[in-house]
Amino acid sequence: QVQLQESGGGTVQTGGSLRLSCTPSGYGRLNRGCLGWFRQAPGKEREGVGQISGDGHSTLADSVKGRFTISKDATNSILYLEMIDLKPEDTAMYYCAADQSRCGLRAWAYEYWGQGTQVTVSS
Repeated sequence: QVQLQESGGGTVQTGGSLRLSCTPSGYGRLNRGCLGWFRQAPGKEREGVGQISGDGHSTLADSVKGRFTISKDATNSILYLEMIDLKPEDTAMYYCAADQSRCGLRAWAYEYWGQGTQVTVSS
């Protein structure tokens, strides 16, 4: 059974930084398929933040380019989302997702999901 566990969320002030982590179990190494970060604010649809393929190619949403970085650790065991210069509009529940064949920033493409970690940015 595949499980994804996010951590690292919290409350920061505008301009602050956070690093989210996603640790999978039952999925194997993260050098296959695609991994993604998504977020969902209250009353809004889930949106793609960034994704990274097995070979390390990454894509970020325009709204976070220059501020967020998606990466994996050297052993392909942990997925990260580094966030700097956080803004109140970044406030949301952040989810890690994985799929063994599909990629992209659309939620429907991913089969496996974590429970989410809350990020709150105060003004």
